[in-house]
Amino acid sequence: MSSYNAPFQIHVHGQISLRKEVRSDQLEDALKPLWKYSGARTFADGAHSSYEDEPGIKFDFKEHILQICWTVAGDFDFRQSLDDLCMNLNEVAETGAAIEVTFYDTDFDEEEGPSEGEARDDFVMLFVGPNPAAIMQVQRDLLVQDVVSLMERHFDGAELSGVVSEVDKLFAQRFDALVSSLALGKPPNGSGGNHGGGHGGGRKPRHLH
Repeated sequence: MSSYNAPFQIHVHGQISLRKEVRSDQLEDALKPLWKYSGARTFADGAHSSYEDEPGIKFDFKEHILQICWTVAGDFDFRQSLDDLCMNLNEVAETGAAIEVTFYDTDFDEEEGPSEGEARDDFVMLFVGPNPAAIMQVQRDLLVQDVVSLMERHFDGAELSGVVSEVDKLFAQRFDALVSSLALGKPPNGSGGNHGGGHGGGRKPRHLH
């Protein structure tokens, strides 16, 4: 898509731990949905963000880390690229990870004052990982952080162990339902539309209190 008529500036942000045996060419291929969308012909060109002050897409093979802080001009069709990206990253991820995607409406300018319409900004949180258990672990940890942060305005942290326990129960039930549905060969109900998937995991998410 031409950047001249793109309705959004789309920012992708995340850090993914990689399997130690992953090669640079494998990772470049896994990230192709991003850099191809930007119109680049090679990863080297597409890894650069639209904004010079952002690092773009970087590999640290010494630490086995993929870091993404990258912006591209685009439209809502970018969501298909995100679906493909998540499927690819599942194959190279060592642990579960979250990816934040923000759509900024380029036609809306708050500095110009009130306008007839509202900004079409949107935010999407995606999850990737080597298996469903790893993905659910990240989801659980983020939810606990949000819930505890909210409730600590009114309660002492030591009083919230019961709340965390209930969150753990919900995720344990979801994991059991997923395992049961996979055993029956049918898609799980109430999956919440989470990206990530992957082959079945052998462990339930850890319960970190």
